Order: sequence, then structure tokens, then C-alpha cells
Amino acid sequence: MEVTNPAGFQNRFLASFLDFIIIFLVTGIISYFLYGIFYNSDKNYPSDILGFFYTLFLPVLWSGYTIGRKMAGNRIVRMDGKKVGIGTMILRVIVATIAYTLTLGIGLIVSAFMVGIREDKRAIHDFIAQTYVTTNPPTKN
Repeated sequence: MEVTNPAGFQNRFLASFLDFIIIFLVTGIISYFLYGIFYNSDKNYPSDILGFFYTLFLPVLWSGYTIGRKMAGNRIVRMDGKKVGIGTMILRVIVATIAYTLTLGIGLIVSAFMVGIREDKRAIHDFIAQTYVTTNPPTKN
């Protein structure tokens, strides 16, 4: 299937930034009520795993959207046009994170350039998971 209305760099960056703020605030508030501290860079709390689950499961449950993506007007879809599933999101989030870590962040920089330059606006993690980010709303089936 062909990529239609791909989301560009600014749109995808805005969605990621909004998701970061949402995750930071929610986990901070939970941490404050559970541990008496909003944020501590020296210590990891169990509430920190919520951000991972948010990124992994919300697009599966909500037609490719996270709250930040919905606000920015983009969503993740599979190349065949179907909704993303848990396997797709595991590839997109976990495998891509491993790849970016192993390349010491160079893969992430390359991905940013790919989104900015390529016509289909697909990054390395999109190729790994066979996905793309579009501004099209979900179709009603």
C-alpha cells in the first residue's frame, strides 16, 4: 500500500513533545503521592514504567493515537493500512530503541533526517515495524 498524507518532522516532533509532557506530569504526580517526590533523576520508580506502557499500548487500543498524537493530528498505521497491533508496536518501540541505543543515538539522528527529507516521511523504526505516521483519520469499518 502507498503512504498517504505522511506526517512531517515538525508534526511528529510536536506529538512526541506533547506525549513527553503528559508522561512526565502523570508519572510525576503519581510518584509524588506514592513516594513524596515529583521527580528524581537519580532514582527510578515503578511509576516510571507507565510511560513505556503508554507508548506501547495506547496506539494499539486507540487506532494508532496517543494523546500527544491526537493533539498534533497524526497517528501510526501499518503499511497495509490496518490498525497497529501489539506485535507491530513491540517492533516499533522496543526493537527500535535497542537499535538506536546500539548506534549510540546516531540511528535516531539518521531517522530525524529521514523524516525531514524522504517523501514518505518514514524513519528507521517505521521500516522495522512496517508502519508510517499519517495525518489521515481512521476509516470507519
